[in-house]
Order: sequence, then structure tokens, then C-alpha cells
Amino acid sequence: MSFSNLREKANFFLYENKSQVLLICRICHVIISFTALIVLGFLYGFDHSADEKEFLLGIIEASFVFYSLYFFIRWIYHFKPREFIKKNWLESLVILLLIVEGISYNIFGVFLLEELAKSSNISDYTDISNVLIQLYFFFTILITSGKGGRLFSSVKVHPAMVFIFSFLLLIFIGTVLLMLPKMSHAVNGMGFIDALFTSTSATCVTGLMVEDAANFFTFRGQVIILILIKLGGLNIIAFGYFMAFAGRLGFKVKQHDVIEDFVNKETALNARAMLGKVVACSVGIEILGALMLFAVWGQDMFATLGDRIYHSIFLSVSAFNNAGISLFTDGLADMESGVGTNYLVHLVVTLVVFFGALGMVAIFDLFDPRNLRERLQKPWKTISFSTKIALYFSLILVGVGALAYFCLEYNNTLADLGPVEAIITSLFQSVTRTSGFNTVDIASIGAPMLFLMIILMFIGSSSSSTGGGIKTSTFAVILADVTATIKGLNHTSLFKRTIPAALRSRAYGVLVIFIVGNAVGIFILSISEIEILNTHKDGMLALVFEQVSAMGTVGLSLGITSELTDVGKMVLAVSMFIGRVGTLTVAFALGRQLISKNFKYAEGHTMVG
Repeated sequence: MSFSNLREKANFFLYENKSQVLLICRICHVIISFTALIVLGFLYGFDHSADEKEFLLGIIEASFVFYSLYFFIRWIYHFKPREFIKKNWLESLVILLLIVEGISYNIFGVFLLEELAKSSNISDYTDISNVLIQLYFFFTILITSGKGGRLFSSVKVHPAMVFIFSFLLLIFIGTVLLMLPKMSHAVNGMGFIDALFTSTSATCVTGLMVEDAANFFTFRGQVIILILIKLGGLNIIAFGYFMAFAGRLGFKVKQHDVIEDFVNKETALNARAMLGKVVACSVGIEILGALMLFAVWGQDMFATLGDRIYHSIFLSVSAFNNAGISLFTDGLADMESGVGTNYLVHLVVTLVVFFGALGMVAIFDLFDPRNLRERLQKPWKTISFSTKIALYFSLILVGVGALAYFCLEYNNTLADLGPVEAIITSLFQSVTRTSGFNTVDIASIGAPMLFLMIILMFIGSSSSSTGGGIKTSTFAVILADVTATIKGLNHTSLFKRTIPAALRSRAYGVLVIFIVGNAVGIFILSISEIEILNTHKDGMLALVFEQVSAMGTVGLSLGITSELTDVGKMVLAVSMFIGRVGTLTVAFALGRQLISKNFKYAEGHTMVG
């Protein structure tokens, strides 16, 4: 029998069994991925004997063997090996890493990358790599299972509900993990309420903490917080693209107007490419931020190279996602570590936070090489309407906040600083109104500036960004509408564009829900936090500041977070959740869908004002 005939028979055999084999593999993939994640939580969350640890690690290694086998099965059945490798390049690299490490361990008894990490004083490399690899394969389950549209062809998905439940799932998993004994230095692990609050704060990229992240949590606990920050921030900026792409995987996505709240109509048409672009861009900015931080840290700030790398990555991810969580006891105002006087670090964090709060849609419009080239060739072409709102209003708010801080705090928190340091500090506190970082003691800031900071936190960042608040777009639309009303204009316009009535109504809806949500939260806090009202010097202002900071997913505090009662923590947790998923998203998810929208009642008239 010739080789060509043998190959033809092999292809026929593979084709006949392809569907059955791949279906079995997909089912095994789901079971093994879930099992491996549970085993990882049990392995790293509790103390174990040597035999128990060896058994659990054996399960993890077996999952890696399955992932490699599954990859090669899909590769064989694809019939076009090069095309398959090119299409699945990231998974190919991961599998290659697993194979190389497996061969190295079985022949030489060591993991190559682990030895390289140890030479750089990076501890727990194997633990981190195990978690990240398992998470990667877990999140590929949906993509690999949904291709072809068969598995989810009958599933009708409301984007708002998916968005809400994705955050709830992350918060729940984070809560369970943070309660494990090995995640913190607490004797019996972190309590449920505190773990729920911390998980919500990290997932909703807020930054309010009941415990010091630097000293209370172990390295493993800090990594869990970092993962929650990254997944929570990525969820908000990539969700719309993912849901638009989900339609191609077989989901029946309802309420496309909800998706358009996250992405532009034009970008939704090429959702798969944009989803990858969003992930790559966010990771790229975080890597660039980490490199800049690594370069500007003080020489004696960290004992080892590994600590320096780890702090750089953690702070960069936290900054870009506007999380406001750092590994310094007093935040970036910490004087003992030296970060409080390292103004180069402050400038880098300011820059990374600003881009995180600007939004992906604006970043792509401003810096995409194709757009830049087109604007150079055609000078009459300008940035988009939404980008103008995001960029110009962000710069205006930063300028107003920085100038106000410099003037109001010149003889207070800026009194001992030189002119350059005072300007950097003012700029930092204005930019980080969306992130929760601080380079001064927030409790020592005067009441006038605290009141202005509440307003800035209330407005927040831009749409499609990692920050919170009512968003600059909402503020811009309302400001334009109020201006048109005062001038007696028949139409509301901004940047030579007419704003439709539906958009204005939606902006006012966000504003009202945000005001009511904060009012309810403040009211409940005024009842549950009597002790703070009676003992804290700022009293009611501190509660108002805390509530607006929570719902704006900012994370700034006057130092009362750890003093809150369980009721107060739950109020702020709910506020952080609503502020993160968006008031309109909640309204879309809970609102009754109308059969028809094309109707109107008779006009009514009443006095206004």
C-alpha cells in the first residue's frame, strides 16, 4: 500500500470519528478544568502533609497532561497543522511550556523556569504559574465548547444579566478563596463579611479595604486580590465586545442597545478582533507601566529583585484598572518605605490611572496607527464625538481638580512641599479621583476640598473605562442640555453634534439613580454607624465621603472603613457593586421589556421650578 493511500485512509478514519471524539474531549475538558481549580483552592488554601501535597500536585500534573493531549487531538483533526498553530498561537505557547517543563522535570528533576525565577529571587513561581495556566484553560472552555453554535443555539442571553452575574460569580469565588486559612495571617482565616467586602472591592476595582493588604494577606492572598482586580477591570472594558462576539458562538443575544452602551456600533461589527485588541492593549499598558515603575523605584526600597518586580506588576495593574490597592501600609503616602516622597512613582501612577480612566474606545481612536495615519493624510478628519467628550472633559476635570487642590490645600497638606512637589501632588490627587490612590493623608484635607472631591468622585471617569461614577459622557450630556435650556435653544448640541432625546433621557436616568442610590446608602449608614458619627471628627462628612467613594468605585476614605459595622460594610459592598456594573445596566436587567416602544400618551403640562 502506498503512502498516499495510507494517508487517505487515515484521513477518512479521522473524519468519521471527529465529532464523537471532540465532543468527549470537550466534556472531559469541562470536568477536568473545574476539578483542577477546586484542587488548586484546596491545595493552596490549607496546610497539608507531604503525602497529601504530592497527591494534589499529581492531580494538577494530570490535568496538564490532558490539556496537552486535547491540544494534539484537535491539531490532528484540524487537517491543516500550520493554520491551527497560527490560529491558536497563545495556546500553542502554553502547551509548549508545559511540554518543556514536563520533560525537564522528568529527566533532570527540576523545572527550568522555576530555577530561572529562583535565580532572580522570585518565590512561589510554580504556585502562580499553576493558577494562571488553570485559569487560562478554564476560560477557554466557553470558546472551544461554543464554536459552531451548537451548544448554545437555544440559549437566550440578556447582556445585562450576564454582565451582572459575571461580577457576582467573581465576587463569590474571591470571597471563598480569601476566607481560606493560607490566604491571610489571621488565625482562622478571614471572616465572611470582611472577605465578601474585600472581594467586592477588588472585583469592582474600588480599593476600599477593611484590612491592610500589605500585612494582613499572605503572598497567595495578594495574588488572589490581583487576579480579581485584573478580571474585574477586564470585564468592564471587554464585556461588550465579548457579548457581540458571543452571538457568533451560538448565543442568542437580546437587547443589543445594552451592548451599545459598552461599545460603538462600528466596533461591535468586528467584535472578535476588537476583543483580542482590548485584552492586548490593556495588558500592554500594564506591562509598560510596570516597566516604568521598575525603573523609578528607589534603590533601597525592596530587599530582592523579585519583590521589586512583584510590586511593579501589582501597582501597575491596580493603577490601570483604577483599583487603588497597593502593597504599602499607608498607600502611596507611605513614608517608611520611601514611596511617599518618590515623585517619579507618583507621575507614572498618574499617567497609568489617566489612561485607565480614559476608556478603551478613546484610546483606540487616539492612538490606533490606522487612525493616526488617516488624520495625518486627511487633516479635516478629527477624533470621534465620544472621544472628544472623554478626552476634553477628562482634561478639564483634571485641570479644575488640580488647580482647586493647589489653591485650597497650599497652606495645609502642601505646606511642607516645594513648588514642583506641590504641583505633582495636586495633579496626582485630581487624576486619581477615580482610582483611590493617595499621596497625602485624606483625613487631613480641608472640608472645602473634600466637598469638591466628592463632586469629582461622583462624576468619575469616561465610558468603556475601568473607572466609575456617572461618567464624563453623562455629565457632558446633562451640562449641554442645561446650557441649551438656559439659552432657550430648541436643540441640545455638543461639539457641533445634536444630542438625541433618548440619549438625554438616559443620562438623566443615570444621574437620578446615582443620586437616589447614594442618598439611600447615606441614610442607612447614618443609622448603622452611630459610633462613627459620635466619635469621628468629621462625622457625617466622613460617611458621605465613604458612600460616594464606594458607589463611584473610587476607594478614597477618611479612614473609617475598618471601623464600619457589618451592616455598613454590606451597604458599601452593594454600592460598589451597583456603581461597578452601572445603574443603567441594573435597570435594563430588572426592567420589564415592552412589546412595543412606538406609543405615546397625551401631553401633560405643569410648572417646573
